[in-house]
Amino acid sequence: VLNRRCVEAAVMTGLALNCHINKKSLFDRKHFFYADLPAGYQITQQRVPIAVNGSLSYSLCIDNKMSQMVTKTVRIKQIQLEQDSGKSLRDDIRSQTLVDLNRAGVGLMELVMEPDMCCGEEAAAAVRELQLILQTLGSSQAVMAEGQLRVDANVSVHHPGEPYGVRTEVKNINSIRFLAKAVDYEIQRQIEELGNGRTILNETRAFDSKLGCTVPMRDKEGKQDYRFMPEPNLPPLILYDAKSLPANMNYQQLINIDWIHERLPDLPTVKREKLVEQYGILPEHSFTLLNEDGLAEFFESVVKQTQMKPKKVIGWILNDLLSYLKQHSLTVKESPVSSFLLADLLNLLEKKEISSTAAKRVLAELWKGEGKTPLETVKEQKLELLQDQKELEQICQAVIDGQENE
Repeated sequence: VLNRRCVEAAVMTGLALNCHINKKSLFDRKHFFYADLPAGYQITQQRVPIAVNGSLSYSLCIDNKMSQMVTKTVRIKQIQLEQDSGKSLRDDIRSQTLVDLNRAGVGLMELVMEPDMCCGEEAAAAVRELQLILQTLGSSQAVMAEGQLRVDANVSVHHPGEPYGVRTEVKNINSIRFLAKAVDYEIQRQIEELGNGRTILNETRAFDSKLGCTVPMRDKEGKQDYRFMPEPNLPPLILYDAKSLPANMNYQQLINIDWIHERLPDLPTVKREKLVEQYGILPEHSFTLLNEDGLAEFFESVVKQTQMKPKKVIGWILNDLLSYLKQHSLTVKESPVSSFLLADLLNLLEKKEISSTAAKRVLAELWKGEGKTPLETVKEQKLELLQDQKELEQICQAVIDGQENE
């Protein structure tokens, strides 16, 4: 049975990626035998997928400098609906393979990109942008570590002006960081193979994150006959727009492309523009805020609770708090320093009750998660700035008198 929510999610994703939505798409059976595919076939969209000819714009830094960013575009060839397979789990201790069939048959959306990227950094940036879009749309939670978003990277090398070389496919990459490493390793491996007079095999490979390299899984030299045939249990999928909606039909049984388009939320690009416009921050800072899970919401929460200007708040979040998070491999949602605590700390700093150096010491104490407020930490460690001029003069005089005695 076709899942209506899967169709809506695919249409929404296609619209967000500037795709042409096919009002008529077809389902096919792809036959092959594997242990995690007990039916012996997979329902997919081989001939006419639900969406085609889109594009995804993404940005990346030049030479790791946030102030120097370039925007690139990768073409989207198609988006198709298909069945997910099961999952094979290798048990090396018992020398056996176990099969988890919990997700077999569940609806899956596959997005195919054109070969428009030239390094791991570009692939990682494009997939991160796609991940943000999927999360914004609600099409997927897209947590790679939990298998909600998986990437297959097809890599080939060639001299400029020459045809593409033989490609290899690195399957089921479950981390953006690993994606960048896998692509860069595979590019270098193929260059070295060709440089030594060897040929590249058309094969499927896996990325070993512990060794930092790709390893062979199976070859593709003998082209497999999948014996595609029209799926007999699913008729063509018909979608409508405002102009083609039939009269006297139950609209709950129809999917209106225009209705979905009107309800698209603000995509990451628009969110970045709004952050820059509303808070006066730099464009590169808006990328960091959105790219780190939950950081934009954290920033806006702090801004609402503090008297400090947003430009200063962003500096404390990106330069200080974020360094703690990365050091401990945490997201801002897991941070022991809440937006309320950081706002309290920044208010003390803005009122000139503490110095910037003292504020950094307080932040370090807050990170320990002992439940103290910034003000309690300031008083315990006597970090207040002196406001009483007479008291300050007495301290200065005492220092001078001490120097005279020496």
